[in-house]
Amino acid sequence: MNVLEINILALAYLGDAVYELYIRRYLLDQKINHVNALQTASLAYVSAKRQAFFLEKLEEASFFTEEEMDIIHRARNYKSNRHPKNCSILTYKHATALEAVVGYWSYLHKDERIDEMMEKIVGGSLC
Repeated sequence: MNVLEINILALAYLGDAVYELYIRRYLLDQKINHVNALQTASLAYVSAKRQAFFLEKLEEASFFTEEEMDIIHRARNYKSNRHPKNCSILTYKHATALEAVVGYWSYLHKDERIDEMMEKIVGGSLC
């Protein structure tokens, strides 16, 4: 299947799982072994507000290719009125866009792009 034919929210669904798994592995590598501590630490990376923040910083750094920006724009512009209670619709759409581009890379087996992005996120160069 052509990746551009996949519903953008389906790509975000895949990207959400890949992103969260990466963060969970990273936190375990940091020797955080208690589930409550893992959950607390993960909020610095997996909340919609943080994902939207990371997307903004990556865009400011011109991290994404034109093709990747097309995926991000599709996700941000997707018509949806649903969002979590703890964030705005705009924040939610930006977080969904980050997840969609991760899903896009994962579907295309572009793990090196996921690694590059995640290194910037967990490496602290975006803060």
